[in-house]
Amino acid sequence: MQGGSSGIGYGLKYQARCISDVKADRDHTSFLTGTLSLKEENEVHLLRLSPGGSELVCEGLFSHPDEIWDLASSPFDQRIFSTVFSTGESFGAAIWQIPEPYGQSNSSTLECVASLDAHVGKINCVLWCPSGKSDKLVSLDEQNLVLWSLDCSKKSAEVISKESAGMRHSLSGGAWNPHDVNSVAATSESSIQFWDLRTMKKVNSIERAHVRNVDYNSKRENILVTADDESGIHVWDLRKAKVPVQELPGHTHWTWAVRCNPEYEELILSVGTDSAVNLWFASASSENKTSESSLEASRQRVNPLLNSYTDYEDSVYGLAWSSREPWIFASLSYDGRVVIESVKPFLPRR
Repeated sequence: MQGGSSGIGYGLKYQARCISDVKADRDHTSFLTGTLSLKEENEVHLLRLSPGGSELVCEGLFSHPDEIWDLASSPFDQRIFSTVFSTGESFGAAIWQIPEPYGQSNSSTLECVASLDAHVGKINCVLWCPSGKSDKLVSLDEQNLVLWSLDCSKKSAEVISKESAGMRHSLSGGAWNPHDVNSVAATSESSIQFWDLRTMKKVNSIERAHVRNVDYNSKRENILVTADDESGIHVWDLRKAKVPVQELPGHTHWTWAVRCNPEYEELILSVGTDSAVNLWFASASSENKTSESSLEASRQRVNPLLNSYTDYEDSVYGLAWSSREPWIFASLSYDGRVVIESVKPFLPRR
């Protein structure tokens, strides 16, 4: 295992906790991030990796009215994204469009496409359907899942259906299944819930306390990865989900977020409040290890921790792989430090 960091840094003016890969940008490795300042005007930064990969450039700087607690880029339009925000007194969520032309020199206010105003109480996240150009969104507050139909051309978002998770459950986040457009996983204080969006009913659950974050493996249909506050990272096979198929130690403090690599199924990233980003080799996420190199790698790798990136002075909350260059990832610490890293030295042999 190596340590430290040799990444490319970029500093935001204010504190921040969320960053998103711009999946719809097919020409650049781009990320969106937003700030979390109660007293100052908040900002959304559009960051792009330079063609030579040596610099992280701010291609757009946009005003945002409130603290940004969650941010997700549209998978079908690089100018569209969602935020969950707090005014200091209440939470809200909206869909935004980046104006054109844009650039750091002409900072401008974002255009609000639609407000997701069917919630009462704290909204936690907005999920975009990961499959193709879809007009569907899911938003989650502490008690409810809301399925939306979004029409950007008409600047409207209509509620298709809304369902309560039940008073005994306090929802905290979720992930949309990339293998099934009708399936969403939602995390709560005591379980991971699986919802069928056609009926808006809970169809299954894994009883698990204090799950902080969840992500699907896009290369393996039945594999789910969870980050638990204090007990690390767990890899689940949803066909036999009574016990995890692999457990990883996580972080020395809370494990905050976990992300599966979009291309290399064995690689998992995690971030935590111990000011570290960890890269893991999760061999259990592959059912059929037919290649000799993969078999040999799993035999030799007793320690699943490939690398720990420790060039941070604050808790790391934001994490995103690049879908365009899947060996690149971006991380974000609470003090507003964005770091771009490459995991090429650790890629499994093909």
